[in-house]
Amino acid sequence: MLILLPPSETKRPGGEGAPLDAGALALPQLAPARRTVIDALVALSADEQAAMKALKLSERQRGEVAVNAALPTAATMAAVDRYTGVLFDALGAESLDASARDWLDAHVMIHSAPFGPVSALDPIPAYRLAAGARLPGLPPLRRIWAEPVKAAIAAADPGFVLDLRSEAYVALGPVPPTVDGAYVRVVSAGADGTVRALNHFNKRAKGELVRLLAADRPEIASVRALRDWAGTVGLQMRAGSPGELELVASM
Repeated sequence: MLILLPPSETKRPGGEGAPLDAGALALPQLAPARRTVIDALVALSADEQAAMKALKLSERQRGEVAVNAALPTAATMAAVDRYTGVLFDALGAESLDASARDWLDAHVMIHSAPFGPVSALDPIPAYRLAAGARLPGLPPLRRIWAEPVKAAIAAADPGFVLDLRSEAYVALGPVPPTVDGAYVRVVSAGADGTVRALNHFNKRAKGELVRLLAADRPEIASVRALRDWAGTVGLQMRAGSPGELELVASM
């Protein structure tokens, strides 16, 4: 099973790892696209005002331009530790034992805008770039990433993909139709049976789901197996629209 996670806008600074090696990350066939986006992002950072405008940064976020400028030489840390925010706080990877973290590395990829999907323990630097950003001189990021990522996932032959990404990141690399899997929507169910999608709780529920998977490390190769496992750990998963699962979150 392969689990695809979205990144977070917020990230921990610093790190102790060597500078980024785009070719050493998971899915090395994406290295050319990675270098294209990274080079454009670094070049943009030479003009602070243009970078702030292109990345839609506020005055308070001005320092993010320098973070991007230093991207090729900056220290790195494991991707799953780099990201913060609701989903990654709920996942709490830093508190998992070594076996659980190794499981994350083998089964979880985080889909970033400058690097594409990277494995949980792949070392990455801090950066600022969202899925919908436009970099001068480049086409929209979805045109750079979608087909290469789609092909890379197909070549990896993951067997089953659990897609927990936001729709903006799905657009940067759809799961190939030849690969079995499910897209997860987090919902709440009212007493009258009405269902509504969640935002904050959506992220928390996804983080908690991945933490449970990393701790339990089940063998899952189908939607049926995933739903059966979910029941054993007190989660409610049910069929949604075609190709989708609904994870019913407690409020």
